[in-house]
Amino acid sequence: MAVAAQPFEKSDEQKAITEMVRQFADEQIIPRAEHYDSADEYPTPIVEQMAELGLFGVTIPEEHGGMGLDLTTYSMIVEELSRGWISISGVVNTHFIGSYLLMKFGTPEQQARLLPQMATGELRAAFSMSEPELGSDVQAIKSTARKLDDGGYEINGQKMWVTNGLTSGIVFVLVKTDTKADPPYKGMTCFICEKEPGASENPGLTVPPKIKKMGYKGVESTELVFDGYRVPADMILGGEEGGLGKGFTQMMDALEVGRVNVAARGVGIAQRALELALRYSQERKTFGKQIAQHQAIQFKLADMATKVEAARLLTLKAARMKDAGERSDLEAGMAKLFASEAGKEVVEDALRIHGGYGYSKEYEIERLYRDAPLLLIGEGTSEIQRMVIGRKLLQRYKI
Repeated sequence: MAVAAQPFEKSDEQKAITEMVRQFADEQIIPRAEHYDSADEYPTPIVEQMAELGLFGVTIPEEHGGMGLDLTTYSMIVEELSRGWISISGVVNTHFIGSYLLMKFGTPEQQARLLPQMATGELRAAFSMSEPELGSDVQAIKSTARKLDDGGYEINGQKMWVTNGLTSGIVFVLVKTDTKADPPYKGMTCFICEKEPGASENPGLTVPPKIKKMGYKGVESTELVFDGYRVPADMILGGEEGGLGKGFTQMMDALEVGRVNVAARGVGIAQRALELALRYSQERKTFGKQIAQHQAIQFKLADMATKVEAARLLTLKAARMKDAGERSDLEAGMAKLFASEAGKEVVEDALRIHGGYGYSKEYEIERLYRDAPLLLIGEGTSEIQRMVIGRKLLQRYKI
């Protein structure tokens, strides 16, 4: 059931796509999410259906086999998928960022070879910046790539928190190619590393067992251990001439759209929590009447619905600015901060409305409660977002 009114006017195409994805979530994702969450099992049948629907190629240009849609439409799709189960949106998120990197920075040869396979979902992507010791300090990465006599490169180092790290066929990996660069970010390069999907052992690359997590189950989060992994120079994102030393800038650009994606996920999980709270509050009775008739519950519902609507508006604004070619780093940061915090707060209020049953695995809200905290951490913590927002405000409004 749709609760919040839709902001702005959707195009006919956007209406058709979001309705299709909402139906898919209602019929295929929500009824099966509990099984895959409990088993922490990769939802292969759901992912295969997503590929059939073309959801892996939403933003990929039509000449490469995709739909060629904009970020705004994609954010609407992510909201609907996250409303179903946030882990499903994680399957497409890293893939989307990989395709964005290729479309914006890839060479024509890289685009022609990889994008058609990515559009069908035959080839799925991951991206990797984080490492065990650096957290949000991306410039402190230790993984390196050194040039070999044959013109290729050898990558060594350890990466952490790679969503789709096992099932992906390519990984966009940020490493240092110049360890003496000052500032450090000028010595970073993004490599497109190919691997066998599902294989834990590849030449020069090991994928250890997936990290066990509180929530965000089903989709795997892994480490990547590079030990003598060889990659040709033509797999530097943008080519050796155009991409060497440009990796940090490329990744930060991609994170700008990635933050819109995370914001949309916050909206989706908050929307689902609101729906569950509205339903339960009209079914459950105390003191002779529905708990929805108690003012304390109505106040919670009012605040929850307001947060959902505000988060949706912020997210759409950031997406539409990016689509219009405007600078949207500030707006994307605001959307990510507000929507992720709102997602956590709305889910918690929904759990409170469910009372003791909200703590039971028999009710869907328990899973949402474990999934929501991911948004506060992924692709920049709330604290980092506040730092980014503050700095961007001062830059934009410098006296």
